[in-house]
Amino acid sequence: MDDPERMMQALSTLFRKDADIPEETIHAIEGAVEQGELSVKVLMVTDNFVLLRAWRGKGLIDPIHQHDDHESVATLISGRLKMKIGDKEFIAEPGDVWRHPQGVLHSSEALEECVQLEIKSPPRKTWT
Repeated sequence: MDDPERMMQALSTLFRKDADIPEETIHAIEGAVEQGELSVKVLMVTDNFVLLRAWRGKGLIDPIHQHDDHESVATLISGRLKMKIGDKEFIAEPGDVWRHPQGVLHSSEALEECVQLEIKSPPRKTWT
């Protein structure tokens, strides 16, 4: 499914200062309304992937959803995150890595304030 509204355009820049990157407050992902505080910075977009940094407030519940047009890989930088991917449950701590395969249901709950890095391939905007 290649929805033109979800496709992200590659940036022409080779370098970005963090202070120059806007932070977006997220209200929903894949139409599932977030329950708590979530924001994201789009760090870099190429033709093949988007790199994001997400901040999750303690107690944020990211409702169950799936991505039909991309997969993602993420790592936790700080905090603790309880997550469900398919029928498996995990507790992520700093340094842990996970993936959301295309079409697989997943959800999470921030047990503490969390910062994560995430790569989506191909690059898709899944939030509003």
